[in-house]
Amino acid sequence: MAGFPVTRMRRLRRTPGLRRLVQEARLSPQQLVWPLFIKAAGSRTPVEAMPGVFQHPLGEAAELAERAAAAGVGGVLLFGLPASKDDLGSGAYDEKGVIQQAVRAMKKAAPDLVVITDVCLCEYTSHGHCGVIRNGTVDNDETLELLARTAVSHAAAGADIVAPSDMMDGRVAAIRRALDDNGYPDTVILSYAAKYASAFYGPFRSAADSAPKFGDRKAYQMDPANGDEALKEIALDLEEGADLVMVKPALPCLDIIRRAKEKFGAPIAAYQVSGEYSMIKFAAERGALDGDAALREALLAIRRAGADIVITYAAYDIARAGGL
Repeated sequence: MAGFPVTRMRRLRRTPGLRRLVQEARLSPQQLVWPLFIKAAGSRTPVEAMPGVFQHPLGEAAELAERAAAAGVGGVLLFGLPASKDDLGSGAYDEKGVIQQAVRAMKKAAPDLVVITDVCLCEYTSHGHCGVIRNGTVDNDETLELLARTAVSHAAAGADIVAPSDMMDGRVAAIRRALDDNGYPDTVILSYAAKYASAFYGPFRSAADSAPKFGDRKAYQMDPANGDEALKEIALDLEEGADLVMVKPALPCLDIIRRAKEKFGAPIAAYQVSGEYSMIKFAAERGALDGDAALREALLAIRRAGADIVITYAAYDIARAGGL
């Protein structure tokens, strides 16, 4: 490349039209997934820790599906808030559970909308952990059976994609086997393959009422200091049958997204988690930054790093605006 003055990098930055013409990273509505909190009873409730986000009653599921489909989002990701909880999280795999009912309503209202369900027990257990507690800790192998039952119940309700987020070893293989054995070989598995024990999940745990009642999740979610471990987790999940893999959180893990995309070439999803979303929204409310511009910059960075699918609480609004 010839140097200055023959080469002037600013030539292609002079006007909005030129900048759009050479924009490298783009984010279309079809690449966005909209997370939704669905509760079994009550009215729509704003989530104080997440501006613009609500807990939606089950009766709004069909309307939400229609809105998502009309906006052109790539899919919705459902989290359930059950009417009651117990030690084994039985509401997660109840065929009449809140998510199972929501999936049926959504697929009836918008058959072509891609519906993704979070497969975990933490929102349904009285102790708030992601599995069965034995001797004060989560029993990995006993939890696998319940996760598999949950995934099958979601598939039976019509879910297109089941997304295990628990970080138990072997859960992808257990779910794949259960889906195939029960007549759902075409149900897609999106694995939360590299899920870190992140401080950025705080607002979500408030919204989903899923904070652990004792201890923390560092014994099964990943240490934020580790990168090579994330690639091993992703490799194992792909070997076990994951069709898509996720990195979570997104912005603190741009290096993991890039390394995973380059190493595996598999479709990569990245989750702009509650803390990432909320810190931009609250900073904007205080006048510290331009919220729309900051959100755009953050999401394009996630896409630029290599994410094929971006999960964000802003998905609906961005899709209505035509993408980034």
